[in-house]
Amino acid sequence: MNLPQARIAKILLWSCVDGPGNRLVLFLQGCNFACAACHNPHTIGQCNDCGDCIPACPTAALSLAGGRLHFDPARCTQCDDCLAACPISANPMALPYSVADILTLLHRHRAFLSGITVSGGEPTLQTGFVTALFAAIREDPDLAGLTCFVDSNGHLGALGWQGLLSVTDGVMLDIKAFGPALHLAMTGRSNARSLASAKIAHAAGKLYELRYLIVPDQTDSPGEIARLIRFASDLGGPQRIRLNAFHHQGVRGVAADWLSAPRQAVEVVAEQLRHAGLGPVIVPAVWL
Repeated sequence: MNLPQARIAKILLWSCVDGPGNRLVLFLQGCNFACAACHNPHTIGQCNDCGDCIPACPTAALSLAGGRLHFDPARCTQCDDCLAACPISANPMALPYSVADILTLLHRHRAFLSGITVSGGEPTLQTGFVTALFAAIREDPDLAGLTCFVDSNGHLGALGWQGLLSVTDGVMLDIKAFGPALHLAMTGRSNARSLASAKIAHAAGKLYELRYLIVPDQTDSPGEIARLIRFASDLGGPQRIRLNAFHHQGVRGVAADWLSAPRQAVEVVAEQLRHAGLGPVIVPAVWL
């Protein structure tokens, strides 16, 4: 049987901030949002083999042959100059990986891992790969006990979630904004599917964490926080909420001029959520 492949921008063999425990993390290439506040904007686009990045590479790790861009990891020094040169926010260093490739990594590092998280970009754009990978992990007795998590913006339809949730242990879902106009301005997309996805994952018992980005003078307004409280309350039962603080690392465009979220502002929102009976509420452990 031919299992699907995925284009992956980066693999972290160890992470304690992408779900519970120590996790292997896959950052899949491509996103259906265009978030102004994105800290990984080079994961948004898909390479179109234009070759504009080639002159930017000081070690000739990139080349064009037969109309296709080729990346040689052995020559790469991770200077990331090619990322800045790409006109469509694509990562020319993204490589195809098979399900078998990732299973090999998991076997190699199994003794140190609690699970695997697929992130991005937006991993649900490659749902076939994620579903096949998670199913293969579940079927492998040597990988028993590893949990499979998805870090998503939620822009996946109900039918897509139906298959994915059957092999997923937890979903970490980002809500960029609750006001429809604000969400559209910040991401270029409606938030209707994201809100629906949170409800779908919660009803399935798979919503591990709601994530909300605090952007001063935008997502921290009284109206936005009231909507967050109402939405989380309507889900029912204890719901883990992670508040992330906007900062400028990796950000491009208009958001480079936005204010960073100070610790005090995030703590104020966290206290409002706790006072409303929500939680546990998680705030950043490290401040940039």
